[in-house]
Amino acid sequence: MLADRKIYCLNKISELGLNSFREGYSLTEDINEAQGILVRSANMHDLDFPDGLRAIARAGAGVNNIPLDKASEAGIVVFNTPGANANAVKELVLAGLLLSSRDLIGGNEWVKDNKDNNNIAKDAESAKKNFAGHEIYGKSIGVIGLGAIGVLVANVCISLGMKVYGYDPYMSVKSAWNLSPMVKQANSIDELFENSEYISIHVPLLEATTKLINKEAIEKMQDGVKILNFSRDLLVDEEALKEYLDNGKVNKYVTDFPNEINATFKNTIVLPHLGASTEEAEDNCAIMAAEELQDYLDNGNITNSVNFPTIQAGVCDTVARIAILHKNIPNMLSQITTFFGKNELNIEHLANKSKGEYAFTLLDISKKMPSNTKEKLLEIDGVIRVRRLKGVL
Repeated sequence: MLADRKIYCLNKISELGLNSFREGYSLTEDINEAQGILVRSANMHDLDFPDGLRAIARAGAGVNNIPLDKASEAGIVVFNTPGANANAVKELVLAGLLLSSRDLIGGNEWVKDNKDNNNIAKDAESAKKNFAGHEIYGKSIGVIGLGAIGVLVANVCISLGMKVYGYDPYMSVKSAWNLSPMVKQANSIDELFENSEYISIHVPLLEATTKLINKEAIEKMQDGVKILNFSRDLLVDEEALKEYLDNGKVNKYVTDFPNEINATFKNTIVLPHLGASTEEAEDNCAIMAAEELQDYLDNGNITNSVNFPTIQAGVCDTVARIAILHKNIPNMLSQITTFFGKNELNIEHLANKSKGEYAFTLLDISKKMPSNTKEKLLEIDGVIRVRRLKGVL
């Protein structure tokens, strides 16, 4: 293990998260000393990674501020914290749902504009008709993406008496267990569009999901549909959306991602990226990120990585453990095990998994390894990084 594991914070991180680091860890103000980085929203694309950096943990879900290809090629594991801020986002989606149905913002603005009116109470009785809205009870909502947040949104909408359609062809077993049986599984996204008076989007921003809500999609929706976007702005083709907000096909657009385009739209509620901006969510994300860094740096275990596979081998109870990050190419595992066999090192436990172009091998060995183990393994074509976690001669 590293004698003193240095952690560098690119953003202000919750004290609860920082205080969760165990003995042997300390914060540093010099990024070049860091074995781990904690980050929230800081842009890392132009950052030069120090040679000793082993892992980056994003205290949040989205990782578009981190250059994943660059990190992978350097053998740097990137973590995120899915689900840690799910309740905070769910509650904001619920607020957006209610704001899209009842003109509370317009009513509040009227009160502010009439603050000096001595007859405000009387005049409010005649003015309130301008802010009348609709109840959500009995209405239909389509939830696109049934991950940690989408499941919570779908379930709370069921509890509020709404008819809920869910669509997620890649739903996990965990999400399936947590999802209310009253949620109707749409067979296609078009079925969801056609049956939903409200639509809430909860998918990651990928090439396949960019502009998921576009002209063709909106044409399939009900007239007067309300669209809630608390995931990423680029999931919606906002330039195409403007036409439908102007003509009333889309009654309301609620988003948490302000930009120079949507800030000018009518019938739109734009919030300043408040989704995870609660003390509780920031604490939860920081604690999870700190735990992920420590488990990887101490034990080689990977949980919630976006660029390397999940591997759990617990705490090493043998003499030695070594972690190898490498390309996902043929004959790699046999070359690694051959090295240990030639050096008469018995492998007590081996875990090997791949994720896309990259793979990770974690080995527990029955006796201490030669001091040149790392150097010899790095000679194998395709090996990116080798970490000796325990047991070197």
